[in-house]
Amino acid sequence: MKKILFTFILLTATVAVAQTPGEATIAEKFQELITSSNNFKGYKVVDTDQLTTLQELTSNRIIELKEEIASSKETLKSRDAKIATLEAELENLKEQLATLSAEKDEIAVLGMSLSKATYNTLMWSIVGVLVLALALFVVRFKKSHIHTAEARKNLAEVEKEFDAYRAKSLEKEQRLGRLLQDEKNKQLKVAK
Repeated sequence: MKKILFTFILLTATVAVAQTPGEATIAEKFQELITSSNNFKGYKVVDTDQLTTLQELTSNRIIELKEEIASSKETLKSRDAKIATLEAELENLKEQLATLSAEKDEIAVLGMSLSKATYNTLMWSIVGVLVLALALFVVRFKKSHIHTAEARKNLAEVEKEFDAYRAKSLEKEQRLGRLLQDEKNKQLKVAK
């Protein structure tokens, strides 16, 4: 990644710093020097002023390129430092996210820290036990109500039978009382 970035920056810098159209390039200057030089026994005689100018131009261009390379290296170093800083921040943010996710997944109940799944299980278990207790209470209440209704019905029947028995007993007592009185009256009439 760093090599690709360095190559890209170097190529961009080279294209950006290319000579302006009015200025001749180093290659063009060399070609001009070769064409303008004289031939002497198979050798080229070069004008020292032109050669010195070409040397200065080449040296200046090399210095410019070295400065560009140094600048690119500094830019790369600063970007690498920035990337390292951003990576450290990213790791820190990931840790914070993990911490917040863990805190979000926990619920404090009675001073205990429970995960949401445990909390839900506990709460639904309590609700289930309460519903079961309510159902048991309702069943027992209905049984008690049935027994109470049956006992009331039996009591009403027994009271009815008792009232009937009392009425019969009273009637019998009255009849016996009359018979006794009739017998007493007969005895009194016979004794007189």
